[in-house]
Amino acid sequence: MIDRFRPLLPGRRRAAKSLLGAGWALCFGLLSGLATVAQGAPTAEQNADWEQRLTRAAELRRAGAERQAAADRLYEAQEPACYKKFLVNRCRDNAYRELTESTREAKRLENEGKAIERQVKKEQFSVRDVEAAAMAPAREAKLKALEVETAAARTEAELEEATTRADKARKAEEGARRKAEEAERLRKKQADHEARLAEKVQKANAKAAAAGSEKP
Repeated sequence: MIDRFRPLLPGRRRAAKSLLGAGWALCFGLLSGLATVAQGAPTAEQNADWEQRLTRAAELRRAGAERQAAADRLYEAQEPACYKKFLVNRCRDNAYRELTESTREAKRLENEGKAIERQVKKEQFSVRDVEAAAMAPAREAKLKALEVETAAARTEAELEEATTRADKARKAEEGARRKAEEAERLRKKQADHEARLAEKVQKANAKAAAAGSEKP
């Protein structure tokens, strides 16, 4: 009964080893893919440059906001004071012109800071796109490695299950053989006992018959 399991076990062991070998190969491929990703990732110099430029952009935008706030405060102070002067309209025009020039400069600073931020983000997105493209083979290799690992684990589990079934079948066969041997031993013992008993009865009957024939 257990012989039918034996031809299957070496084949399954070879299949498990083959799958494990394929898993190692895919792991090496995954490492190579990760090396490619590392090449596509931003360098320390790029990160430092982006940080420096973003800091400069923040300073420009902060300077623009401060310049606008100062211009607004100045105009709010100058415009009411013009009504106390002789040339009211000229005073108001001059105050408004100063406000406009300051607003224009503040807007220029803010726009320069925004332009720097947009350029940095564009470069960062470009690097991320390159990194994502480089990661695609690595992700694919990882998925394949997981599939191979799962298949190898499944094959190993099936091998263990087949081995367990073979062991159970072998033990059941041995148990059945022992029971049959024990039953045969008991049968022979009973047969011998019955044969001896029959022989004793036969002898007793023969003796009784002989004794009866000797009487007058």
